Amino acid sequence: MSLVHMKNKKNGVTYVYESAGHWDKDKQQSRSERVCIGKLDPVTGEVIPNKSTMGILPRTAPRGPVPTTECDRRFYGATYLFDAIGAKLGIAADLKKSFPEIHRQILSIAYYLILEDRNPLSRFPRWARNHYHPYGENIPSQRSSELFGMIDENAKQNFFALQAGRRLETEFLAYDTTSVSSYSKLLNQVRDGLNKDHDPLAQINLALLFGETSQLPFYYRKLPGNIPDVKTIQNLLADIDFLKLDKVKLVMDRGFYSEANINALYHKHYKFLISVKTSLKFVKKSLDEVRSTMVLRPHYSSRCGIYYESMLLDWQYCETKKRSSEIVKDTRRVYLHLYFNDQKATDDKIAFNKLLDGLEEELTSGKRNPDHEKLYLKYYEVNATPVRGITLVPIQEAIAAAEKDYGFFALISNGIKDPLEALEVYRSKDLIEKAFGNLKERLNMRRTSVWSEENLEGKLFVQFVALIYLSYIKKAMSDNNLFKDYTMQEMLDDLDVIERFEQPGRKHRIGEMTRKQGDLYRYLGVEPPTLV
Repeated sequence: MSLVHMKNKKNGVTYVYESAGHWDKDKQQSRSERVCIGKLDPVTGEVIPNKSTMGILPRTAPRGPVPTTECDRRFYGATYLFDAIGAKLGIAADLKKSFPEIHRQILSIAYYLILEDRNPLSRFPRWARNHYHPYGENIPSQRSSELFGMIDENAKQNFFALQAGRRLETEFLAYDTTSVSSYSKLLNQVRDGLNKDHDPLAQINLALLFGETSQLPFYYRKLPGNIPDVKTIQNLLADIDFLKLDKVKLVMDRGFYSEANINALYHKHYKFLISVKTSLKFVKKSLDEVRSTMVLRPHYSSRCGIYYESMLLDWQYCETKKRSSEIVKDTRRVYLHLYFNDQKATDDKIAFNKLLDGLEEELTSGKRNPDHEKLYLKYYEVNATPVRGITLVPIQEAIAAAEKDYGFFALISNGIKDPLEALEVYRSKDLIEKAFGNLKERLNMRRTSVWSEENLEGKLFVQFVALIYLSYIKKAMSDNNLFKDYTMQEMLDDLDVIERFEQPGRKHRIGEMTRKQGDLYRYLGVEPPTLV
């Protein structure tokens, strides 16, 4: 016997049915009978019984603390912090709505991943014995694998949509991808690709969407390891539609640029800020027009340490109508922001000269690299004689052409006309790269370490939930200058030592807490736990 949820499309109410299966001897097949026993409360996720079934449903325990039957003493300070953050950001409530049966287990494993930096899940039982946590019981390794398999796609997407609804509509959304290496040959999406960590293993890719102001992630998607960034935008736009986000503004790096993607963003009426290569025709033409004047004092910002120039251009918009296949051409407004950085120019030139040194070493030693043949031809005239051996003549025109744009870079936007504002928004995008660092290093995701699709999907989701907490804590620590005195682990350890005591017939008590610990809670936007 099981409970089945069915939503009525006319009134939007989700009804709950009790389904019982039996074997039909005449038809020689299994049959099921359903009886409506109530409807689902959209806020609490609990069943509101019909009058006729009031006595059938099991009584739920009254709300409030459950009286303890034995003495207990465990660490509580850090998990109390997570409880408060989860309530503040709606994480706990959204998980309960999306995963009513396993939301506490998901939270407990997420708490463990945050506190036990890089430790495997096999150590969860030891941690659980010493800490208060949402589930309150042990989750053995086998049980955690079963738990990951229970995290289905519908519930995940519901959680993403609920979290997206809590995000600010006015902030830019930073979008980027990263690679996660894997030894597994059984995971369908593990492929050879451009590994961003220079790991020789095959990989999967992860796409992540972050709030630029809130600095909180609210969506991710797993991709095959051989998919380039530029091909992910169409599915991103479809997912944004599904999440019902309004007034979308995206900030992305140049790996996502293509004419088709920009046209798609215009078609959706989304605002965007995206980095583009200076070698693009329309960028190169505009840059050549202002190259000499933009590096003068009137175009320098001491606050940003950069020279800048900006101009308004016409984007040649093109759209193919789906039904009629009619091609529509028009112009759209786009701002081109150009920048020059002295230090970047120097760094680029040093890197280029190191490349040339390597090419010359390969040529003169006779150890040519097949991948570098085009570079040999582009930058050198190679002469070989029996007496003098190999002589190299640099092709100065090609070298000068390569060095011409060093230090310059460009952004385009259909929403930000001020170049310095655009630069600040784009620079804030590095938060997503730091989030990837947290995901891989602190949450032990440098390698997948699972061997089935179900476990990978589930584990990624739990790690993503942990990443929301980590991102909130990191921002609060940065805003209050706490990294001057603490690493994140040191700060969490400082709170983790606070204990909670329980005795039969008495209300639980909180152990001694210093003023410094109380201040840490307040810096993190949380009221300290009351001692009694």
